Amino acid sequence: MPVRRIVTRRLHERPDDSWTIDAALATGAYDALRKALSGMNPDDVRTEVEAAGLRGRGGAGFPTANKWGFLPEGRFPRYLVVNADEGEPSTFKDRMLLERDPHALVEGIGIAAYAIGCNLAFVYIRGEFALGYERVVQAVADARARGFLGRGIQGSGFDLEIVVHRGAGAYICGEETALLSSLEGEHGMPRIRPPFPAVEGLYAKPTIVNNVETLATVPAIITMGGAEYGAIGVERSRGTRLFSVSGHVNRPGNYELELGSTFRELVESDECGGGVPGAGAVKFFIPGGASSQWLLGEHLDVVLDMDAVTQQYGVMLGSGAVMVYDETTCPVRVAWRLAKFFSHESCGKCTPCREGTGWIMRVLHRVEVGQGRKDDLDLLLDVGDNISPGLNAPFSQTTICPLGPSAVSAVVSLDKYFRSEVEDHVREGRCPYA
Repeated sequence: MPVRRIVTRRLHERPDDSWTIDAALATGAYDALRKALSGMNPDDVRTEVEAAGLRGRGGAGFPTANKWGFLPEGRFPRYLVVNADEGEPSTFKDRMLLERDPHALVEGIGIAAYAIGCNLAFVYIRGEFALGYERVVQAVADARARGFLGRGIQGSGFDLEIVVHRGAGAYICGEETALLSSLEGEHGMPRIRPPFPAVEGLYAKPTIVNNVETLATVPAIITMGGAEYGAIGVERSRGTRLFSVSGHVNRPGNYELELGSTFRELVESDECGGGVPGAGAVKFFIPGGASSQWLLGEHLDVVLDMDAVTQQYGVMLGSGAVMVYDETTCPVRVAWRLAKFFSHESCGKCTPCREGTGWIMRVLHRVEVGQGRKDDLDLLLDVGDNISPGLNAPFSQTTICPLGPSAVSAVVSLDKYFRSEVEDHVREGRCPYA
């Protein structure tokens, strides 16, 4: 089976206390940090991460070592910021890591900070993650008490401190520049780029922003070696990824699979989602969080490959959330609820997003409640084209960040797969699934 526990190994070896320092040390925590500090220089660490082919696990999938390499030489101080503001609907993998294995994150921060020459790191945690916040704060304190943080870590001469910061529940702060603005005490709104964070980020200093899962993977890469880790996966999608499976499945939850597996293995295998309840069939699924376009049940054999899914189907693995819907589901209702979320979470900075997401929500609502007009779907596509010219195909946008185009994904999916059902709502003057 494609399930392979690398990042989640400790959770299964010590399920009752995996978040404690004693359980972490008993299962190899901080061995990779010791290895990096005692026998490797920063360039060696970056080389291993590059050989592993590690790409960001937060959504964009940008190569991690390349991102680290964008830091301008000789400019200090520089910061490492952890994006733990997991707000994408139905995505809960980072929350699990924060709550059940915070030491993997702390160790990953230590190794990454050493690699980029950073002495101060920040963890920006979603405000609703109360337990995750408490356990990360405790993990930082315990790591410092055991000599894995602070001055002269493990006698190496490398210093590192970690500041843990709680957000206030704004989805937009999951966008890295909005996160940096919030961390500085400003309104959480995205910034125009360039300059990019690696050049001018937190407090206008060079800054690397990495996702929780990305950094939690780094210790395993240093332990295994970049070549061994990079041998897992397919094409440019290397290693394993955590997927949050929800919706109409028998076993919703987080599953770590080798990239190169299929959606069918993730959704239907007994080790993972276990299939649709009552032996039902998958009508459609959202493969990469609410921001992605949709796929049909006939696409379950599509491979979990970050590049292939985009090039062949115009979707993305994104945040790793896979939302499954059976044949009893109204796609118009799903689209409306997603549009309602994006409209509510728009920060209002960009006019196309501020106005467009609201109109998408309103028009979808009137279709769903039986008050739709026969040209409503075309109207939605026209509104969407003003937010994302080309209607998401080239992932172009008239907004600073991708929130606006994310609201268009559901509209494009309705047009591609469910136009007849939208027309049924209008013709019958009601939702056929009500």
